[in-house]
Amino acid sequence: MFALQATPPSVGAAIAALVGLALVGGLLGAIGSAVVRRLGNPVGKYRLLYAAVLFPYTLLAYAVFALTGFGAAILTGLPAAPDLMTGILADFVTFLAAGCVWIVSYFPTVRGIRDVRDIDLATSTSIWKMTRYVIGVSALLSVVLIPLQVGSIESSPFALAVGLAVLLLGMLYAAPWLIVVLRSTSKPTGDTADRLARLCDRAGLTVRDVRILDTENEETAQTLVRGPPTYRRLFVTSTFLDAFDDETATALLAIEAGQLRTYVFEVRVGTVLVAGIVLIASVIGIGPRWPLLGLALGSILVGFWLSQRRIRTADEYAAEQVGRTTVADALGEYADVHALEPTRRRIPNPLSIKVALGDRIDRLRSSSDP
Repeated sequence: MFALQATPPSVGAAIAALVGLALVGGLLGAIGSAVVRRLGNPVGKYRLLYAAVLFPYTLLAYAVFALTGFGAAILTGLPAAPDLMTGILADFVTFLAAGCVWIVSYFPTVRGIRDVRDIDLATSTSIWKMTRYVIGVSALLSVVLIPLQVGSIESSPFALAVGLAVLLLGMLYAAPWLIVVLRSTSKPTGDTADRLARLCDRAGLTVRDVRILDTENEETAQTLVRGPPTYRRLFVTSTFLDAFDDETATALLAIEAGQLRTYVFEVRVGTVLVAGIVLIASVIGIGPRWPLLGLALGSILVGFWLSQRRIRTADEYAAEQVGRTTVADALGEYADVHALEPTRRRIPNPLSIKVALGDRIDRLRSSSDP
């Protein structure tokens, strides 16, 4: 999609770039994992390693592949095809290459995660699941970006940025169906379905239906609600149902309901989109560069502040449903299940989209807070 180079590199050069970027990614993952395992709260630091180091590096790898025409180079030996089809295949190959960099970067961290969480997670199982996810996301993004194949980034880059934002929002609202395709899920039946219906009712969470995500030995106890306002689907992991009693599960679902009511997810997505579009505008010269960069940074700060504020509001909603102590205890149990140490900050971090878990627990336990 963004292959701006008139002549793509040779197949050999493209493969060499893939191998080189993957090896560097693997080195980053290995060094990062070795460092993180020696730090306090290693599970939380692993999450930071993924979000702040490995994922940005994967995005950088994608940018390199896209800007150098990696996909077109790999497809050089294939029979001639219509331009649209060639563009779709080139996008898929480019996304897949970036996904390979992510998998190689992720691979050295699996053993570390298994050790610090003391779980029975086979490396082969974890990598297979990640590979399946990468292939699915690569195919999905290639299809979603088909409308941009008819555009030209040189002639109207800002319009394409806006179009990409619209497509991204559409993909997010299609998440109830996309997650089912990309992950192993099942529909709850019998006593499990009755239990989930009862928990949702007590938590004040209204959804269209529920799916259970199979986490096997990953022991990830999470909930997720996705979809447009007219079709909300709740995803719960199998570990969530096994690890928590009804009181704790109700409290965590009440937090999910509160975040749904305060549009936490939409605020986060909106922040990324607004800041991203303004940043693109500054880079390609639509308007004064430095004021636009300042506006992008300001959008991030405002969006993050608003996200933190709404997370606290969602906690208050959950407290109204089941009680402040119950919600605080539930967050503590959530941390225990994931081997997380609830972090606390004396000064709020304006560059964090979340509120420190320990601060949330302390606030709920403090009767002086409203």
